[in-house]
Order: sequence, then C-alpha cells, then structure tokens
Amino acid sequence: MKTNKKVGERIREIRESESISTAELAERSGLDENQINAIEETGAIPSLSSLVKIARLLGVRLNALYDQSDEHGPVISRKDKYEENICSLNKKSNPHRNMAYYSLSSAKQGCNMEPFIIHINPTPKGVDFVLSTHEGEEFIYCIEGVLEIKYGKETYILEEGDSIYYDSIIPHHLHAAGENGAKILAVVYTPN
Repeated sequence: MKTNKKVGERIREIRESESISTAELAERSGLDENQINAIEETGAIPSLSSLVKIARLLGVRLNALYDQSDEHGPVISRKDKYEENICSLNKKSNPHRNMAYYSLSSAKQGCNMEPFIIHINPTPKGVDFVLSTHEGEEFIYCIEGVLEIKYGKETYILEEGDSIYYDSIIPHHLHAAGENGAKILAVVYTPN
C-alpha cells in the first residue's frame, strides 16, 4: 500500500516547530503514540478525520500537510497527476479502512475547503466500523459504485450521482457497499 512520506515529514516539522511532543499530539488527537510515529516516519495515514484533527491541533489547514506552496491564485488539478497527490490509509493501523485520497487542492494555501477524489476498496462482510467525528462539514458525491454512510443513528445508501452534505461533528463513517468498491468526490470544510 502506498503512503505519503511528505505528509509525515510536514507533520513532524510543524509539530517540532510548535514544541509539541509526539505523546502530547497523540493524547490530544486520540491516536496512539505509535501511530503518530508511524505517520511521521512512513507517511502512513490512519483516516481523514484523524488527519483533520492533527492539522487542527498543529494550527494549520489540512492542505498545509500536503504542500508548502504559497499559491494564492487558482489551482488546477489534472486527472493524470492524481498519483502525485495520493495519501493512502495504512491498512496495518486499521485493516477495515482502505482508501486512497487524491488531494485536489494540495498547492492552494489559505483555502477553507479540502476537496479530494477518494477511491474506496470493497468492504469485507461483518466489519464493525468505528465512527469518527471532527469539527466542520463534509460534502460527498458518489462518482462510481455504491456507498453506505453511517451518520449518527441513521444509515444512508448513495449510488452513482447521489450526494450528501452533513455536519462532521456528528459521528459518521462511510464505506463501499458494493463488491467493486467506490469512487467519490469529498469536500471537507473545517473552521479556522
């Protein structure tokens, strides 16, 4: 599985510049200290919500973990360049979450929204998912496949062309409901 070592290096760089220990970052983010070390050393990312929490705790926007560019104008993402912006979840840290994130805004600084194309692998039967929560809002548009979204006590099914917009402070989780996985456009907003 691919990782994004640059993300881990940026987290370590920002964490050290803020004089935050790995133990403190782990405690405040709800992650294990070994996970923080794995993120910094290998770029293995546990989940998007965890990455959002880490960015918030470090006092930076999510895209600051992907790029150090100071681009303030428009940013164009080309489909043939997605592989350069990949950030895969570490299957070892959570074997039931296997997604590949393609940032569509990694070169944009100061943005309030974080758009991603996310490829979601098929989900094994009988998996108990852990719901995540973080400040902000999310917009999900199903490009391919079928999604199952757990949101609070409700469950929603999205098929190709369907979308959902929700407050991400409510515990939530999404996964592929079909045998072939799914592909989505996700836009995450986190307040300053």
